[in-house]
Amino acid sequence: MQRTALLAAPLALLLAAGSAGAHDADILYAQLWRPAAGGPEVHERLTLTAETLGLLIPADADGDGVLTQVDLDAREAALALGIWDAIPLSAGGQPCSRTGATALLRETYVELGASFTCPSGELRQRFTVLSVLPSNYKVVLGSVVEGERGQRFADATWPTLVVPEPGEARGQSASGLLDWVGLGMIHIFGGVDHLVFLMALLLVGGSFRRVLLLVTAFTVAHSLTLGATALGFILLDEARTRWVEAAIAASIIWVAVENLILREHKHRALLTFLFGLVHGFGFASVLRGYGLGDAVVTGLFGFNLGVELGQAAVVAVLLPLVRLLLRRPTLHLRTMRALSLLALTAGGWWLVERALI
Repeated sequence: MQRTALLAAPLALLLAAGSAGAHDADILYAQLWRPAAGGPEVHERLTLTAETLGLLIPADADGDGVLTQVDLDAREAALALGIWDAIPLSAGGQPCSRTGATALLRETYVELGASFTCPSGELRQRFTVLSVLPSNYKVVLGSVVEGERGQRFADATWPTLVVPEPGEARGQSASGLLDWVGLGMIHIFGGVDHLVFLMALLLVGGSFRRVLLLVTAFTVAHSLTLGATALGFILLDEARTRWVEAAIAASIIWVAVENLILREHKHRALLTFLFGLVHGFGFASVLRGYGLGDAVVTGLFGFNLGVELGQAAVVAVLLPLVRLLLRRPTLHLRTMRALSLLALTAGGWWLVERALI
């Protein structure tokens, strides 16, 4: 029973975590640059999801639950106060003055733009807006200079960033990549539905070669759809994203039911690959929601690497526990059925929540 408890504990903790909305975008992506090196004119582009904007200001002007361009136009003053005044820009220690602002509703995100007149000197921006967002939120500050290699991350504990100038970006490449890797790991560990699916796959056990085949199939599949969607080859609007989330829940139900009724799982590698394609769309919805533009290539590599490292860590913990249970077939069978029922229940709830509510 002790081994059963060891294996049940991770799943119980995951389900106790509550919401499975692990694909919510939690980044504000900013680009800031001077059209003329050292000149007074500065431009900024800030992208965020409609949901994130709603946490900052009441952007839905007519209250119908759907954000439109008309709503953004009607909230011009609120955007200035709740966004631009909450991310003050300075140069050489002196504040910059804002000379204009725009707000555009894109397919998967909101794009805010502003122009400034700044003194000479080093550009700095303080993202005090992070103090009113959930603690997991970050700002990624990039630049159109140097091909986005100068990305820097800010959070509520470190809200001030120096804007990279030409030639400075190269030194920041490694740290920016590590931040994206960390973000990918956060999303796999916070992705309750992905982890429950992975756990349900591993419960049946098998040889090391078989488990390696399953994990590889899942990894290759979700990397394909993550990359294709994040790079814009496949488009996910709000309605399609909702059905992707429902399909992820359905994949958990399918695998859990198979665990309960089948004795052999010879087809599981193919099934894992097909479901992995669906899960990749779930991860992709995060990156697409950021409005990263050309910087998506940088973010994609680090984010996907973080997802894979997090997934490998989960497998490294679960596989030895499953193999211990396999030494006692009766105990393994009971444990697999109990945890599969728990996964089935969770998947059923998520399916109803995402498809019907």
